[in-house]
Amino acid sequence: EKVLSFLPMCHIYERAVSFVYYYKGVSVYYCGTDNLSGPEGDLASVRPVAFTTVPRLLEKIYETIYNKGLALEGAKRNLFFWALSLTDNYEPEQKLSFIDGLKWKVADKLIFSKWRAALGGNVRMIVTGAAPCPVKILRVFCGAGIHIKEAYGLTETSPTLTGNRMEPGGTLLGTVGYAVDGVDLRIDTSSGDYGEGEGEILAHGPNVMMGYYKKPEVTAEVFREIDGKKWFCTGDIGKFIPGEGGRQFLKITDRKKELLKTSGGKYVAPAPIENRFREDFLVEQIMVVGEQQKFVSALIVPAEEALKNWCEHKGVAWTSMDEMISHPKVLGKYQKIIDRLNPQFSHIEQIKKFKLVRHQWLPVHEDQSESELTPTLKLKRRVIRKKFEKEISEIYA
Repeated sequence: EKVLSFLPMCHIYERAVSFVYYYKGVSVYYCGTDNLSGPEGDLASVRPVAFTTVPRLLEKIYETIYNKGLALEGAKRNLFFWALSLTDNYEPEQKLSFIDGLKWKVADKLIFSKWRAALGGNVRMIVTGAAPCPVKILRVFCGAGIHIKEAYGLTETSPTLTGNRMEPGGTLLGTVGYAVDGVDLRIDTSSGDYGEGEGEILAHGPNVMMGYYKKPEVTAEVFREIDGKKWFCTGDIGKFIPGEGGRQFLKITDRKKELLKTSGGKYVAPAPIENRFREDFLVEQIMVVGEQQKFVSALIVPAEEALKNWCEHKGVAWTSMDEMISHPKVLGKYQKIIDRLNPQFSHIEQIKKFKLVRHQWLPVHEDQSESELTPTLKLKRRVIRKKFEKEISEIYA
């Protein structure tokens, strides 16, 4: 069997997965991310059964699919969005009535099969990690028969701690799965003022590092002895959700270091807010800000292709992204997105103001300037705050 490898091998995520590939004896095809899709792309030519990725690339694939749907007309367009709507409430191993089952078969035959063909037609599983994957993206792909499994770990844990599985009852969407064999997890609810049952995730197992090289003081800071065991403090905040067969699925709610504190002393977890807003096809990227401020705001990078389609549909003449991010109708549209999604969060977590940002945040810049994303496409919050200091100050002026 064939698998595709395109994530950086200098990171332990893809390197550890490669060991699994060798152990299983599959053929590994290496490529970059610049020629993955399309009729002559690597997915179509290799036709892999599996590959690993990060959520941002899945979001990009979803945006491409969605934009193609918007370009359709008449019955084809209606059929596309009808099929897409079926995935809104998808759950693994869902039990369907005869009528609902018939609907899914029609949608699969006419729509979803084409999506699978675009990924080579053989993909049975995609493993995603390194950052949270929006649940909407998971439902869309899994509903289309492209099984995405979220997993979790850190470089310090070799790296896997948990994972969703292909076995019955082995997946719970919105979680990173349950602990792998030999790993013990616990939630330290005393580590901060979080939600009910939430706290820092602690890990114990043979896969946990011995320590940081020649840094005993730093090593001591990330280990804690409890009940005679040495536990590694991950710095991630999470909670357990009961699943089938007594399994404890882990849900990560945020990164301890990424929690922001408003001037009123309230802690806000930005990741869940950002994940929800990124599900909207007009939002390419978003970062929540508000450290030591009265309220929470956001920097938003519009999805250019989707925004062009929206402008054309609404009769707004497109000039340039520089001008469109200050166009009253465009600003009004993004305000409507915020008004629609804000009620899903507590009052303190709701986005009160926003700024649209022209340039997409990237892991590498041709001019060698400091990038806004890590190689695994996570936000470099410190860098973004520094680069957009003027925009942030205007929000709170």
